[in-house]
Amino acid sequence: MQRRPSLLARPSRRKARAGSGRLVVLALASCGIAVSLMQTIVMPLLPEFPRLLHTTPGGAVWLVTINLIAGAVCAPVLGRLGDMYGKRRLLLIALAVMATGSALGALFNTFAAVLIARALQGAAVGAVPLGISIMRDELPPRRVAGGIALMSSTLGAGGAIGLPLTGVVAEHLSWHWLFGGAAVIGVLGMGAIWTVVPESPVRSGGKFDLLGALGLTAALVCLLLAITQGNGWGWGSRPVLGLFAGAAALFLVWGSYELRLTSATRAAGVRQPLVDLRVSARRPILLTNIASILVGFAMFTSFMVSAQIFQAPLETGYGYGMSLTLSGLALLPAGLMMVAFSPVTAYLSHRCGPRRTFLIGTTILMATNLVRAVTPPHLVVVIVAATVTSVGAAFAYGAIPAMIMRAVPTTETAAANSLNTLARSLGTSTCSAVVAALTTASVMHIAGVEYPTAAAYAAVFGIAAAAGLLAVGIGMFIPRDGDLLVEGPPAADVWDSAGK
Repeated sequence: MQRRPSLLARPSRRKARAGSGRLVVLALASCGIAVSLMQTIVMPLLPEFPRLLHTTPGGAVWLVTINLIAGAVCAPVLGRLGDMYGKRRLLLIALAVMATGSALGALFNTFAAVLIARALQGAAVGAVPLGISIMRDELPPRRVAGGIALMSSTLGAGGAIGLPLTGVVAEHLSWHWLFGGAAVIGVLGMGAIWTVVPESPVRSGGKFDLLGALGLTAALVCLLLAITQGNGWGWGSRPVLGLFAGAAALFLVWGSYELRLTSATRAAGVRQPLVDLRVSARRPILLTNIASILVGFAMFTSFMVSAQIFQAPLETGYGYGMSLTLSGLALLPAGLMMVAFSPVTAYLSHRCGPRRTFLIGTTILMATNLVRAVTPPHLVVVIVAATVTSVGAAFAYGAIPAMIMRAVPTTETAAANSLNTLARSLGTSTCSAVVAALTTASVMHIAGVEYPTAAAYAAVFGIAAAAGLLAVGIGMFIPRDGDLLVEGPPAADVWDSAGK
């Protein structure tokens, strides 16, 4: 039987009433979009960075790799620190790090400086789960569902909007404007958070698990290096195989340590593990995180490949020879739809339950990717399919935090959502690696330049459709009631449709 949170466990609403709930949602969601923009801000310029920064094509790829690694590492760390010492405080720190890195990239031309800038930008990925948790703690109940759905969707919307936006800036202005604009956005975001967002009174306390953070960092670095560099180094090469083996070994050792620390914490009640694996291994959390990896893959495929198809020359048989600006305009509806459908996601989650909303979203992702795998890439089909894919991603992404928070204590919402953000990042980074591998394995030559074949893109969308199908299948096994915890009050008491 579901146990309702006690009065002591419930966060105070006094500060939320003092500031406008709409302003809180707007400030947090804007920061979420700004942070997710950092993942795609350099992609349109990757072919140009070897010349601009005097590096190799392999070195330029590190500008994406280092950002993914920093985000994957910092998301769970910021989430745990937020639960312990204050979510608003850690959100401000994350934005300050992002603004500092962006300013560094705007001011310097060296590869080393821009690489450091990209790492600092990636460190702010944890701002999204922190924002979700702040909304749960601070907003009036009637605004929580819509706010969380909007904040969660920013992870996809930022990427969808970022690709065309950065393409336009890169084509008409210096690349330094991308980093300078990001720095300004970071500072404005800090001002908005400082002004309208109150600090959450919900704290877990305890000591920070530094050893666990270092172990997780080492494991994630090995895993993401193998995924992102596998295509360049060779999937069967010793470095890649060694990194995969090292990641597996490190995850096993780290998991054993975290389990022992969790047992010691429950006995002594003093020290907090970085990730409570006993909670994370519960069926609702585990299945939702696995499905999130697949959703990230199925969604990001559309964003990556659509831009490439728009810009490919007509001679390929599938391309349209668009400039960066025109291809950006063609992708803009996809980004806008993710934001526009966030309120619809909240309504469906309230009326039908987040699990059903998630299944609707993953079914759309599966169907649109399948259509693109078997249909010739006509311009209208590509634009419509990319837009509908964003609608499916909005449903799936918007429902995921509700499913997560149904099964975790209130004091662990930031850490749990950070782990889920990590799962989505693994999905998008795996997608990048798979797309790179397939599109370089089957190529054609036009005017001395290599371009992927139509068959390569069909294979990519076929794999994305399979990922969507697996996400649907996994979603069917996620418990309808969220399998709420008995050790502490659940976080998600804001949707009354718990049994749906």
